[in-house]
Amino acid sequence: MRTRLRDRRRQGSPLRRRSDVVEAWTALAVAVLVCAGAPLVGAAAAWWAHGEARATAAEQRADRHRVRAQVVGRPAGAGPSARAGEQRVPRATVRWTEPGEGRRTAVARVPADARRGDAVHVWFDSRGRSVPPPVDGASVWQHSIGVGTCAAGVSAAGVLLVHRAVREVALRRRLAEWERAWARTEPEWTHRGA
Repeated sequence: MRTRLRDRRRQGSPLRRRSDVVEAWTALAVAVLVCAGAPLVGAAAAWWAHGEARATAAEQRADRHRVRAQVVGRPAGAGPSARAGEQRVPRATVRWTEPGEGRRTAVARVPADARRGDAVHVWFDSRGRSVPPPVDGASVWQHSIGVGTCAAGVSAAGVLLVHRAVREVALRRRLAEWERAWARTEPEWTHRGA
C-alpha cells in the first residue's frame, strides 16, 4: 500500500495541471520573500537611512551653536497664520553677549511662551542665521525606523502584487487546459459524435 502511495505522489494526480505546480511554487516563494526578504529590505533601508541621518545630524552640530539670550522685543508670529491649521514659528528680538565680540542683537526663533525679559536658548548657524536646533538621536532613530518600515511594507506589497498577477495568469492557463481536456473528453461522455 505504501509503495503504491509513493508512486502516486511521484506521478501526480491526473487532475493536476502544470499551472497548479507553478502556482504552488510561487506561493512558497512569496511566503519566503514576505517573511524573510521584506524584513531584510527594511533592515537594509533603515541601516542606510540611519547612516545618512547621523551624518546630517553631525553636520548640523558642527555648523550650529547655541546661545543663551534675553528676549528684548515682543515675540512676533506666535499666532495662527493666514492659512488654516498652520502655525508660524515665533520669532523675537534677542540680545546676548558673545565672548570677544561684545553685545549682539538679532531676531531669532524663540519658544512660543517666551515673554520680554525671559532668558532663552537660541540656535544660530555659522552665517549668523537663526535656525532650529540640530537633529537629536531620537529623531535619527525615528527617521531610520520609519524608512525601514516603509521599505519593508513596499517590498512586501510588491511581492504580493506580483503573486496576484502570477495567480491570474495561472488561472487563465488552467482554465484553457481544462477547456482543451474537456474538448477531447466531451464526445465520449455526451456521445455527440455518434
